[in-house]
Amino acid sequence: MQKTLLLFVSFCLSFLVHGQQTRINFTEYELPNGLKVILHQDNTTPIIAVTVMYHVGSKNEDTKRTGFAHFFEHLLFEGSQNIGRGEYAKIVEGAGGELNANTTFDRTFYYEVLPSNQLDLGLYLESERMLHARIDQEGVNTQRNVIKEEMKQTRDNRPYGRVLSETMNRAFKVHPYKTDVIGTAEHLDAASLDEFIAFYKQFYVPNNAILSIAGDIDIEKTKQSIAKYFSEIPKGTQPIFRPEANEPPQVAEIRDNFYDNVTLPAVIQAYRIPAQGTEDYYALNLLTSLLSGGESSRFTKEIKDKQQKALYVGSFPLALEHPGIFIAFGIANMGVKPEDLETSMNTEITKVQNEPISDLEFQKLKNQIESEFVNRNGSVTGIAENLANYEMYFGDANLINSEIDRYNKVTKEDIQRVAKKYLTKENRVSLYYLPNASKPAPQVAPEPKTESPVPSQAQTPEKSAKETKKKKKKGN
Repeated sequence: MQKTLLLFVSFCLSFLVHGQQTRINFTEYELPNGLKVILHQDNTTPIIAVTVMYHVGSKNEDTKRTGFAHFFEHLLFEGSQNIGRGEYAKIVEGAGGELNANTTFDRTFYYEVLPSNQLDLGLYLESERMLHARIDQEGVNTQRNVIKEEMKQTRDNRPYGRVLSETMNRAFKVHPYKTDVIGTAEHLDAASLDEFIAFYKQFYVPNNAILSIAGDIDIEKTKQSIAKYFSEIPKGTQPIFRPEANEPPQVAEIRDNFYDNVTLPAVIQAYRIPAQGTEDYYALNLLTSLLSGGESSRFTKEIKDKQQKALYVGSFPLALEHPGIFIAFGIANMGVKPEDLETSMNTEITKVQNEPISDLEFQKLKNQIESEFVNRNGSVTGIAENLANYEMYFGDANLINSEIDRYNKVTKEDIQRVAKKYLTKENRVSLYYLPNASKPAPQVAPEPKTESPVPSQAQTPEKSAKETKKKKKKGN
């Protein structure tokens, strides 16, 4: 009876969440220079998000010049031919707004959130970034130092800060996903000003970008303003470099240790999976919720709470344009060996593979996904970004409304099937992230001994002395 009641309540919650979904209406078109435009009008609050997404991330870089896309995330705030150095933030904040940017393996995203009467200001700033960006030696030198400091804070000196970069480096051998998005200081130092300018001219062009605006706008007036600021920007003339999804399949487990300045060991398991948007990717996303979506998830309830083997344990698939990885990650509790934590993680994965998922548990997963889907569109910036993402990766901005249907097609059997298919030992990188204090002492080769030749039985010191005496007598 209690189980039936819980199932009924869960279905009611699902209905309420689904009922909260509001359709995102939008207008989309393309300028003659190739710039794609997406507009969403919502006049409930007097704010707007003006965003530009460029289809360039770390996977588009020369493997000998990593970190360029992330570098430009910073560099394109340096100013333009018409905007003074460092003035971008001052202009936006002075108008009562905020701005930022982010870079992934696959794309770079810039945005300003402004009062709706500042639409032209946002368009002007982004058009300047696209056409007249200030790329000079002073700016390059400044941002090199900024990014080196960021490397220290977010990766090199941060506990477990190298988990993703060390995992990706082992999971991929050929594809540029193997390199860290932030790149290396050595590559940035070696790059010339001409190389940075060439990268800008290749990728930061209208035919490699999506202008997405959401909020308190008038569609027709916004179109006129967009034409004013963007129509005269010339189309890029160089071919856009797109790497192939050419990573060979993994055929055997990769095991390794990495030592860092941490106190507690961690266990990372990375499994190769299909790209985002594929049927199996949606099933793997639900698998993530099953294993680590909230306090009642299997990893948390069993390994963290009941067994108390982990300070934290979770999983997530990387949403990548090309085939990526599904990561299971745990930080061991004090005194727990990584081998014991790994065994518990493997046990929970094996249970998913071999035991049916209950109706109640499955409905909870669906509720979580629907709630997350609604929350992603909870701000004008989120709406603008999601519209651009769907258009860039799938050529279908309307997935902002319909992608939930793809999740709803996933069955309990699909979750079990993808767990069996992808979460296998042969398809796995197993990495122990260990404290420096546990690192074995380096093996020191013994120094070669320099010894005098041992006299033979016939050449003992005593006998040798007697022979010398005889020789002297004989000589006398």
